[in-house]
Amino acid sequence: MRNEKAVVVFSGGQDSTTCLFWAIKTFREVEAVTFNYGQRHVLELDCAADIAAELGIRHHVLDMGLLNQLAPNALTRNDIEIKQEDGGLPSTFVDGRNLLFLTFAAVLAKGIGARHIVTGVCETDFSGYPDCRDVFIKSLNVTLNLSMDYRFVIDTPLMWLNKAQTWALADELGAFQFVRERTLTCYNGIKADGCGECPACQLRRRGLEEYLDSGASLEGTQLEGTS
Repeated sequence: MRNEKAVVVFSGGQDSTTCLFWAIKTFREVEAVTFNYGQRHVLELDCAADIAAELGIRHHVLDMGLLNQLAPNALTRNDIEIKQEDGGLPSTFVDGRNLLFLTFAAVLAKGIGARHIVTGVCETDFSGYPDCRDVFIKSLNVTLNLSMDYRFVIDTPLMWLNKAQTWALADELGAFQFVRERTLTCYNGIKADGCGECPACQLRRRGLEEYLDSGASLEGTQLEGTS
């Protein structure tokens, strides 16, 4: 794959930034695409742009405002509480988001001559999101190939990793500290370790604690308050 070109679906968060570093190491040429769908925090777009600029990656931002109009939820509305009822999807689930993001990423990829689309979806920590499942990705991959008569490969380097293993991958790529300090995962729009209270921050911190407690960090970093 070293001689091929890839497009990374990029939000500026922990997972997509780890995927971006993975893609840089894996492919000859990499570009990133970020979607503006009216998310709660424009800081996500700024964070993605800053990271892409720092890494020297060509960065595309596509307007997906229609998704905000069609699927009001806790990621696009400040007046909707971030919560998850027992047995139900989190209020942060956006119907059709990954379907649309990957489809538009494929249109972009074909236009720039890229065969690979890299996304950070993960079935291990997917919070019940149906569009993060491996079966969905495989199905969409076939559909995209047929719809455009073009050989796409949707790469999912995080699909079977939990959050601790995702931190480990970032470390192996030499990007542990970069991912920890520069990314924005928090639903409340706080970079790095975030607010510590929202579900995204709690998942991120649990994975980080588990990884650091294993003593495996190549950079020897640990959380404040941990030993």
